[in-house]
Order: sequence, then C-alpha cells, then structure tokens
Amino acid sequence: MHIDTPPAFTGRVVLVTGGTKGIGAAIAGAFLGAGADVVVCGRTAPDSLPSAGDREAVFVATDVRDPAAAASLVDTAVERFGRLDVLVNNAGGSPDADAATVSPRFVEKVVALNLLAPFYVAQAANRVMRARDGGGSIINIGSVSAHDPQPGTAAYTAAKAGLLALTKALALEWAPSVRVNHITTGLVRTPSAASVYGADGGASVAGLVPMGRMAVPEDVARACLFLASELSGYVNGADLAVHGGGEFPARYLAAKAAGEPG
Repeated sequence: MHIDTPPAFTGRVVLVTGGTKGIGAAIAGAFLGAGADVVVCGRTAPDSLPSAGDREAVFVATDVRDPAAAASLVDTAVERFGRLDVLVNNAGGSPDADAATVSPRFVEKVVALNLLAPFYVAQAANRVMRARDGGGSIINIGSVSAHDPQPGTAAYTAAKAGLLALTKALALEWAPSVRVNHITTGLVRTPSAASVYGADGGASVAGLVPMGRMAVPEDVARACLFLASELSGYVNGADLAVHGGGEFPARYLAAKAAGEPG
C-alpha cells in the first residue's frame, strides 16, 4: 500500500496538554492541519494559539497537576466538540537540580507534572473514549532521560521512567477500546534550545546524534499523527523513539576526535 499523504483527522477531536508552545504547539498545529478540532491547555493564556490556515486551537486554562482540573479539562473539550478521540500528554519538563540538595517540594512538583498529571488526564480521557464506538488513542510524550539519565535530572528521570511504565500498564488495562503509546524524545530544537543546549542553540550538540541534527518539534508531531491514526491500529503499549538514533557513545567520539577508526 502506497501512502503519500498524512492521515486525515476531519471530525476528530484532539486534546494536547502543554500545547501552547514548543513541541506541544507543533503537535496541535499538525492535528489542525490534518483536519482535527484541537483543544490545548496551559496554566496561563498564550499570546497566540496554534493554527493551521484559518483554523485555530481552543485554549482552556488548566493546571493539570490538579486531578479535578484535569477531569474538568476533558469535560470541557467534550462539551465544546461532543467527543474526544485523541489525548496527547505533552505537558512536562524540569530545570536541572542537584539531587543532593534539592528540596522535597521541588521533587513533588516535578513528579506531579511529569507523571501524576498525565495519569489524571488519561484517566478522565479514558472514561470518555471507552464510552463511544471507536474508542480513542492516548499518546504520552516522554524523554530519553527515562532510558539514559543525565546529571541534574534525578527527579525528572524518575518521573519520565514512571511515565513509560504507566503507558505500558494502561495499555494492558484499557485495550482494545483505548490504545496507549509513548514517544521517547531526544534532543529537540525549540525556541528555548539556546538556554538548554548552549549559545549556538544546539548546533554543536547535533554532532552527537547519528542523524546529524537535533529534532525539530515537527518530528515529534508527525509521530503523534501516526500513533493516533488507523495506520497504527494494532500498536499499543509501544515506545516509539524519536531521537535520531540516540547519541554516539563517548568512546566513539573520543576515538573520532583522535583520528582513530570508529
């Protein structure tokens, strides 16, 4: 079967948490471009909303770390559009912190945003999706940190590892009505990349990636289109790596710098 066009989502309703900027905005824009009605959320209203052509996402102010607010978010999407077909749990992140001195409150906030919040929103979405013919699809946006921890990310790494395990557990419980999958993201070039990856916005970091470049948000968005579509109708509990092949091992980079064979 030859496929040369992206999946169509006309008549479908998609909810993207943290969908007002960066990766989340690209995901929302991709679904809008594919014909879906899209709801995005964040704690504060953005200056502009994701759009495609003359179509724009609907914004709902929500702190998804609050279980009641997470449930209300899903209810609001259904009240507005009459259904919910896809949930993308994208909200997350954390600044680096020293595990030896970080406060308990910091750890609680990081775990709440990156693990508990996706659980709360998924639980509410599952309730709605499984009640209608066709079910739905839930996609959790994770991080390579879940597989390969970096210094300064202990709480974040633990939460993202938990999100991956949660994905697999929910996939077992909620199929076949609702499929639950996970995307492992690696280095992604976003507007905030300069502060995270260096003054060059990550250009020097790209040499660490086998594909020769950092990902752009649209790479993650296209993976979401696949996992939400009928093209992946038998894909459940999967971890789709969107990281360009990961990172070269330190010994390979050292040998390359020394001019030795890889």
